[in-house]
Amino acid sequence: MSEFIKHTIESAPKQSKAFLENSKKEMGAIPVLYAVMAESPEILQAYKQLHQQFTSTSFNNEELTVVWQTINVEHNCQYCVPAHTAIANMMGVASEISEALRSRKTLPNEKLQALHEFTLSVVRQRGFVTEDQLSTFYAAGYGQKQVLEVILGVSQKVISNYVNHIAKTEVDPLFEDYAWTK
Repeated sequence: MSEFIKHTIESAPKQSKAFLENSKKEMGAIPVLYAVMAESPEILQAYKQLHQQFTSTSFNNEELTVVWQTINVEHNCQYCVPAHTAIANMMGVASEISEALRSRKTLPNEKLQALHEFTLSVVRQRGFVTEDQLSTFYAAGYGQKQVLEVILGVSQKVISNYVNHIAKTEVDPLFEDYAWTK
């Protein structure tokens, strides 16, 4: 199998260049995931839009992290788990939440645990959640809007997790301190 191209601003297709330039300005470097995705401007744009939409949901930073990391760990994404650990730190999420998610331990509060379990159900059952699972999620204080928002989060993470699996994306130096294996 051939290695996936990791584009620079210079080598990227025209429609990907502005995204890579902005990423470099904002982060000081182009994440390897974006360098790989740049081959397809459409997937890069879709990922960016899904990310923007998901971070605009009703979820707070802890809840965003729970959804992202639950999916990343379940999908065994050795790129996204470290990346989202660093992102959670930047977002001010308590390290005990990140560590619980990374090691598949119980979360520090029941509402976050319910979100974690519901997200796992959506992923593992490919959306075929039971009435009992929905009832438990609702009893924790979530509603139909959050059910749909979890699905949005799954959509975003499927793109990045699957790209990373297929491209065997190596972890960026920025995230190496948070390296993870299942």
